[in-house]
Amino acid sequence: MRYPNALPNQGKIGFVAPSFGCAIEPYRTAFDHALTQFHQQGYGTVLGPNTYADCGIGISNTPQLCAKELMEAYQSKESDVLISCGGGELMCEVVPYLDFQAIRDAAPKWYMGYSDNTNFTFLSATLADTAAIYGPCAASFGMEPWHESLQDAMDVLCGRSNHVGGYPLWEIESKKDETHPLAPYHLTEQTHYVYAGEQREAHMSGRLIGGCMDCLVTLLGTSFDGVKDFADRYAQDGILWFLEACDLNVMGIRRSIWQMKHAGWFRHVKGFLIGRPMHYGEDLMGLTQYEAVTELLREYDVPIVMDLCIGHLPPMMPLVTGAMANVDAVGDEIHIQYEFR
Repeated sequence: MRYPNALPNQGKIGFVAPSFGCAIEPYRTAFDHALTQFHQQGYGTVLGPNTYADCGIGISNTPQLCAKELMEAYQSKESDVLISCGGGELMCEVVPYLDFQAIRDAAPKWYMGYSDNTNFTFLSATLADTAAIYGPCAASFGMEPWHESLQDAMDVLCGRSNHVGGYPLWEIESKKDETHPLAPYHLTEQTHYVYAGEQREAHMSGRLIGGCMDCLVTLLGTSFDGVKDFADRYAQDGILWFLEACDLNVMGIRRSIWQMKHAGWFRHVKGFLIGRPMHYGEDLMGLTQYEAVTELLREYDVPIVMDLCIGHLPPMMPLVTGAMANVDAVGDEIHIQYEFR
């Protein structure tokens, strides 16, 4: 696994939009303020041509131009790290125009984003053996004041920390809108982790991969599906899967888990980290968000921790896709220690 260099003091942060750009409110104002925040911290910024674009379908521009922007930014020496402008809907259509051999051949560069950005963070690790960060997108850094999770993400980017933990409160309903583009997270819910099994603790170690299930099952079975080969390459380390869902309801989550399971994606698995789904608490036909996961994964006899701070219901821990991770969860606390090897 290849790991990028840290963002240096007074380094340059590049922004790309292979999914949605920051074209509409509240994202444009939030992104512009994020740039101000970064400048005040001494960082330079490099904006890709699609940063403010809004002429694509489910993404900022055409798939070809989105891929061109990302490939050029990744290979350019003008920026030290890349942060995606946002998530979106159809970044999968960009994937065929990305050159993962060129990514493998280039000097590794940190790329951070989540949701639709799974189409790069996941494939960077599984196809190019290059670590990436499943973490907040650019506009989040415009909030006032920053939540500690944003500082955690910056600490990983800057090489100041190889450790992350969960957060005591989370947001179920955002107050950010066109009138309040810089609103911080609206933290009203108490964090409570759910464990598979009787004990309220779990300890696991392995190589971390995963992302948004909506995107993962779209990639499954395509020519970009290198998961089984990846798992075999790192069989000695074992695999830790982190999974979260956006549009999927509990039935969709269960179908996705079933599909990944029967595609052989969970070979060499050592544990599962499951984020709070966007459809939190929406049971269907007696099926809960927990049973949707545990009933199909129980046979692996590995730790499963659910309702973690991952993904669409913030705050979110920055997760280094491809890194070795040692995870200790006890009660409602979790600590993840990364090993960049």
